[in-house]
Amino acid sequence: MAFYYNEPSRTFSEYLLIPNKTSKECQPQNVSLRTPLVRFKRGETPALHLNMPLASAIMQSVSDHNMAIALARSGGISFVFCSQPIESQADMVRRVKKFKAGFVASDSNLRPDQTLHDVVAQMKRTGHSTIPITDDGTPNGTLMGILTSRDFRPHRADLKAPISNFMTPLAKLKYGREGISLSEANDMIWDHKLNCLPIVNDEGKLRYLVFRKDYDQHRENPEELVDAHKRLVVGAGINSRDYKERVPALVEAGADILCVDSSDGYTEWQFETIRYIKDTYGDSVRVGGGNVVEEEGFRYLVEAGADFVKVGVGPGSICITREQKGIGRGQASAVIEVAKARDALYNETGLYVPICSDGGLLLDYHVVLALAMGADFVMQGRYFARFDESPGRKLRVRGNFMKEYWGEGSDRARNWQRYDVGGDGGLSFEEGVDAYVPYAGRLKDNVEITTTKIKSTMCNCGALSIADLHRNARITLVSATSIREGGAHDVVLKESDRATEP
Repeated sequence: MAFYYNEPSRTFSEYLLIPNKTSKECQPQNVSLRTPLVRFKRGETPALHLNMPLASAIMQSVSDHNMAIALARSGGISFVFCSQPIESQADMVRRVKKFKAGFVASDSNLRPDQTLHDVVAQMKRTGHSTIPITDDGTPNGTLMGILTSRDFRPHRADLKAPISNFMTPLAKLKYGREGISLSEANDMIWDHKLNCLPIVNDEGKLRYLVFRKDYDQHRENPEELVDAHKRLVVGAGINSRDYKERVPALVEAGADILCVDSSDGYTEWQFETIRYIKDTYGDSVRVGGGNVVEEEGFRYLVEAGADFVKVGVGPGSICITREQKGIGRGQASAVIEVAKARDALYNETGLYVPICSDGGLLLDYHVVLALAMGADFVMQGRYFARFDESPGRKLRVRGNFMKEYWGEGSDRARNWQRYDVGGDGGLSFEEGVDAYVPYAGRLKDNVEITTTKIKSTMCNCGALSIADLHRNARITLVSATSIREGGAHDVVLKESDRATEP
């Protein structure tokens, strides 16, 4: 007969944290959110880590290159969505890697023999006011000069005149050599009162631009997640169909880590995908697996070679897998069981495999609960879809600004590979919806609020690190009436009723 779980399947909203003693040292500024991203052995340091435990979901409506840049600058990671052509996804990865945390790859270049008319058109198209002039008009051509909006007045100048008549030639430019540190580049900018410092290689080819305006942004992002070459860290999703073609392209583009994007990771297809990557590349290419909801699935993917494992089937706000197929598990129950399996594996073998709680995080405190239950980091879709940096359009819906948000299993995305169960493929029925989420502004502003809440709650739990939280958190189930008790109740809120003085 079928196996039955005796305990009900529970969600994060059914739990609360019990405060531990908060020492005087337990202050938000002392809390570290650094967390491992990939497997490591006892006594070793993980090859990749996050500076905050937030990842954006592998979704068309969430994780493109703009989201990846913004999130990495805040200390988290994006996995660029894979439901697109291979070269398109690889190009998004390249854009993130070229950003280089302050070193910007130029994408507005012209030749010296082109005209001011071309300059005006370029500035209007890109919004850029600084244009590097290279011998062939390419981003990495020989630098000939720089032209800015201050070098000419469109309504007075002859727009048919060549750029060479107006640009500042290389001989009069201050520039840096490739290999210069960001700190040294910023020193040159301030010492010479520059707005832009070109970086060239030994052959005089343009490599990067460093802008004065980025100096303040760099200081505002002390938790930037960068690789050994000071380039932003970025992940990329893959599927179990075209991985033999997709993986080499993403590796060549510079992806730091991959993740198999699947609603159900406990499959032979995913095992073979991960095993192929490990047999081909070894530990030079890191790959996460998932999604699973119990111990057997976790152990299966670890055996395949997964560097981290994603947990969650059906908890996402736009996911209807449970409605359509009656399969899944409450996210809290799933995280609790997989975390126990992860800890048991570590005690048995000394191998630590991080787990990621994917979905089911309605409120900021749910993130802390997921971490307290054993997750090393969380993956979110709806949360990030609300921001300026997400790919969805910003629209006014019934008087309110909203952002588009659609699931990978929706008819709009048609990402049938994510729900692959063999055969010829194709999306027979939807497992996601097409929806809106309230617009919330910049990622940076919102993430700062969320991480402040996380750190404050961790202090209430007496934890200065996520590892402390794993060890010392105390968690209680709550009743329906205690959930009601936890919010505003038995009062008339001012914003819901206009009070007038007698």
